[in-house]
Amino acid sequence: MAVEFAFYAIWRWVLPEFDIQIPLWGLIAVMTFWAAFAVVDFIFITRILRRQALVGLPAMVGSRGRVRSPLSPEGQVMIKGELWGAKSIDGNIDIGEMVAVVGQDGLQLIVRRAGTSNLKAPGSSPTR
Repeated sequence: MAVEFAFYAIWRWVLPEFDIQIPLWGLIAVMTFWAAFAVVDFIFITRILRRQALVGLPAMVGSRGRVRSPLSPEGQVMIKGELWGAKSIDGNIDIGEMVAVVGQDGLQLIVRRAGTSNLKAPGSSPTR
């Protein structure tokens, strides 16, 4: 409401001082556009703020990455640009191979080769 009043005040008192004339329909069009923009902006921002960000280790399950140090069965993997300690459930995995995260054990990721169809760790829940 304050913005609309500011538009009106500028139209009514400031622009005539500079000998600028804008018709009333022009002012109404600007205010209508501004109101529509405010409503759309409010809806868009409200939806963004309601969205819950998924962060932390549980968000890593299902991610894919590349082995940085041999997993025999423990080593390191690069996932989403971050280096993580990992443990392989598929035995030894060499440097450069692609892996998929299937769970976590504390701060260590449980991984298996990316081509493996079953993405669940055998006999364990994905998180501890």
